[in-house]
Amino acid sequence: MGWGCVTRRRIWVTAATAVAGLAGVLVLQGVTGTDEGPVVAGGKPDPVKVKAETAELTSEDGGRSASLVRRDTGPFSMLGVTWTDPGAHIAGTVEARTRASGSGQWSPWLRLDGDSGQGESGAARGGTEPAWVGPSDAVEVRVRSGKGASAALPAGLRLDMVDPGTGKVTGMEPAAFSVEESEPPTPTGTAAEPSDPASPPSLASSPEETVSGSPTPPPPVSASPTASPTNSGTPSPSVSVSAPVSPTATVTAPPAPPSTAPKPPIVDRAGWGADESISPEEPEYLPGGKIKAVVVHHTAESNTYTCAQGPAVVRGIYAYHVQQLGWKDVGYNFLVDKCGTVYEGRKGGLDRPVLGAHAYGFNTETTGISVLGTYTDTAPPQAAMVSVARVAAWKLGQYGVDPTGTTTLTAGDSGRSYTGKTWAKGAQLSFPTIHGHRDGYNTQCPGDAFYNQLATIRSWAGGPVAGLTLKSVTGAGVSGTTHYTKSAVTVSWSATTPAALVKQYELLVDGKVAATAAGSATSAKANLAIGSHKVAVRAVHQSGRTSTTTTATVVAETTAPTFGTKPSLALKAGTVNTAAVPVTLSWKATDTAALKEVRLTAPVARTYGPTTYSAAHTAKSGAASAWSMTAYDQAGNSATASVSATPVILQETSAVRSGTWTTKSSSSYLGGKSYSSSTKNASLTWTFTGKSAAWVVSRAATSGQAYVYVDGVKTATVDLKSATTKYRDAIWTKTWTASARHTVKIVVVGTTGRPAITTDGLVYLK
Repeated sequence: MGWGCVTRRRIWVTAATAVAGLAGVLVLQGVTGTDEGPVVAGGKPDPVKVKAETAELTSEDGGRSASLVRRDTGPFSMLGVTWTDPGAHIAGTVEARTRASGSGQWSPWLRLDGDSGQGESGAARGGTEPAWVGPSDAVEVRVRSGKGASAALPAGLRLDMVDPGTGKVTGMEPAAFSVEESEPPTPTGTAAEPSDPASPPSLASSPEETVSGSPTPPPPVSASPTASPTNSGTPSPSVSVSAPVSPTATVTAPPAPPSTAPKPPIVDRAGWGADESISPEEPEYLPGGKIKAVVVHHTAESNTYTCAQGPAVVRGIYAYHVQQLGWKDVGYNFLVDKCGTVYEGRKGGLDRPVLGAHAYGFNTETTGISVLGTYTDTAPPQAAMVSVARVAAWKLGQYGVDPTGTTTLTAGDSGRSYTGKTWAKGAQLSFPTIHGHRDGYNTQCPGDAFYNQLATIRSWAGGPVAGLTLKSVTGAGVSGTTHYTKSAVTVSWSATTPAALVKQYELLVDGKVAATAAGSATSAKANLAIGSHKVAVRAVHQSGRTSTTTTATVVAETTAPTFGTKPSLALKAGTVNTAAVPVTLSWKATDTAALKEVRLTAPVARTYGPTTYSAAHTAKSGAASAWSMTAYDQAGNSATASVSATPVILQETSAVRSGTWTTKSSSSYLGGKSYSSSTKNASLTWTFTGKSAAWVVSRAATSGQAYVYVDGVKTATVDLKSATTKYRDAIWTKTWTASARHTVKIVVVGTTGRPAITTDGLVYLK
């Protein structure tokens, strides 16, 4: 089974209870998992020395269970349980819990996957996944067989604890997206990776590496009770140091072809502190010299590591693979932490087709990318998925492979997928060029939530840019679906493909590139010539594939609106006060393209739509006011116009009288007084120079009627009767096209039963 692949759900929660009465003390001072320190001359860091502490498990119940009592240890951050026979498997449960350094709190039991497979031919031991537990200084382990009374556990069970050490890492790039460092509890679990049985002989002098049998786990090994501490292959509880491996002959590396996609930032092995002395063997390369697919994994570790701990997690996996299990190197070609930092995995050259040990039966035609953490229930953060897409696009681009396509791989051995599909050795199988480990092996890897995001990663890696949408055209107004501008526009867009995978955006005007913007941009500017244009945005993916938004029609024009009807004022009916005389403001503006609005800027501010041509206002009597208006079209062109007028109140006492009129006093009247008459044909006449007039009266249920004469001509009969009492009511108005001298005469009709009328004066505009 591929390393880092889980077949059941694992949960790791960092909560604990304090425990006393510990037995067996092994102490090394220090805290693990933080990278900082000196850099050697030339900017390269010193290799980080990784320490491994081991402790034998005590066999119990006739070899059907084993345990390690709680004990203090030296500092460690990663652990796993291993056994003597690398081909054996544990058909049961393996659990461990640890004490956090500093806090003294114990974690809940962490369940490890007991099926490690055979990662490399010639591996020294079998084992569980290496679980990242964070800086710890004490541990407890329990193992139980799950196959009944006759099933024994593998011999030589021991706990391997890895201290990844500290050092100065280099080449660390800032993540493409921010990631919350403190994440909720996440499932954990993993399994080791068999090398491809179809792998060719090493390009060095080592013999062919093969693994016999099916990729599905074999039956549990029937064995004698767990080996005693003196059994071969079971070191005593101490710091273990693997014997150096003799280097093989120099390997001639295959070509490193250029890629159609840019190379993402990658922390090389020196950058994350790899101690090359523990894996001196020469690298191997794909026999065909070509990568045909990318296999995506998760390491099935805890997600609670911090971004700063990423290099330490990688070192821990490396040391566990090599020093504890006896692999020649880390199994994956690339590793990615949750913050998006990419790390070089198996050595041999980042731009070469290095043979890894990550996809049983299909290693010889693929490269493997593994994200640190468990992603069964929650997909990796976007930063990590973006980095996976970038690495996949770069590596496949070296060999002309479409990240969104499919490929045919030859099975190096018979096998079965997670969904139950089976095949024989030598079968030709179709896979997506970016696929999950579960597609070629019976494992949950890379986790359900991550697996469900692979279609998105293929789209990001291979293009075109997805979700491209034209959001707005600013610097221009819009009427219906047409935008208007004088010349300059800013066009904004959005896309779902992350910026790191976009080469550039192009602003198209009538199909031609008017502006170019970076892949991280979301807007661009252009100046348009007079006329109608089709505007769109084209996204260029790093693969060269393009996508284009729908077009927007943008009209550039500089013709200002016109006031076909200049602003004008007229008195209107309503209640009159000296500070508020009712008036109507009228106008009409038009535009050759599209009128947007008309704004009244003085003496008050109002905004009116393009089809509004009048509005009610009030003006102060005796005060000249300028009514200023500006018309705007959708392009931003404007025109102004104004009118000035003064409302004047003529008291009734200023009129020429005939007949009998009596004076009435009340604060409700204009000036505190009014005239009233019930005498038929009694009259009042005002003379003024203006363009609008309004007769102001008091009204009640007993009010009578009056005739109105304008310039000697009878123009109206006005009934003052009202169900409610009203004062200062402008009941009749008259407006002329121009200011001139006029007379207004009112005559009492003498209406039967209600002959009286009360007048409060006349208002005119001058």
